[in-house]
Amino acid sequence: MLPKHGRYDYSTIEERPDYSWPDGKRLAVCIVTNLEVYAFRKGFGWDPAKMGEPQNQRNYAWRDYGNRVGIWRLFELFEQLGIPAAHNVNSLLYQDHPQIFERIRKRGDEIVAHGRTNAERQSDLWELDERRLIDDVTKAITEGEGRPPKGWMGPAASETNATPDLLKEAGYTYVMDWPADDQPFWLRTRSGPILSVPYPAEVNDSAAIIHRRNSAQEFADMIVAQYDEMIEQSAAHPLVMTVSLHSFLVGQPFRMPSLRKALQHCVNHPKRERAWWTTPGPSCRCCIPK
Repeated sequence: MLPKHGRYDYSTIEERPDYSWPDGKRLAVCIVTNLEVYAFRKGFGWDPAKMGEPQNQRNYAWRDYGNRVGIWRLFELFEQLGIPAAHNVNSLLYQDHPQIFERIRKRGDEIVAHGRTNAERQSDLWELDERRLIDDVTKAITEGEGRPPKGWMGPAASETNATPDLLKEAGYTYVMDWPADDQPFWLRTRSGPILSVPYPAEVNDSAAIIHRRNSAQEFADMIVAQYDEMIEQSAAHPLVMTVSLHSFLVGQPFRMPSLRKALQHCVNHPKRERAWWTTPGPSCRCCIPK
């Protein structure tokens, strides 16, 4: 027998109940940035030149570009297009990057917990240590925002076998570590269900640009093709389209024009009346059959 997770049952999209998003919308579109902080010369982190390169000042600085420059370019783009965004946030960002959070609050965007730092992975932790990590993250965001986060996205989508249980017990209502569907679906935990919200392994600039070596235009083409196809498919089934953006990647100037054109295409699509531009949290509260 293959190992089983036991978190959800098999279900085809054809056999599920139909519902709509607010105002009869059919496609929930979520733009999610990843705002990350890394240890200097320690831990995990991507390199701009090759895979598996040791941590050094060059790759640290390349990633820090996202917090110093890239995210501000993305804020400007979102405001030009009039679209909301959610932000997967490493909680240690609160220590040294307060201006980012001031802008997020001013925009009214959603903050999603994204671990303490992407320099660590929780997948190898004992349950007690993982509980402490989740508590650390929750406390930092609660102190910063005046309310606890409701969503979780693990660094590198890493989990242990206990992660959904611990998140449910810590008060989280949704998780984005399970890219198994185009609709939200319920995961079982030992303390009751938690919602899995679609988050892309494919339409994700980290996967596309770093791992597959796609160009900025190829990544933009993915966004356009995904939107065009899903806006048509949503006539039959309510869907969620999430786009994952890392500020140190698409926030680079030469990649911005392609991203801008792709998002403009989506915002101005002939069938845009079917689209609900939102963030993951509201999609959890709307029209999800239990």
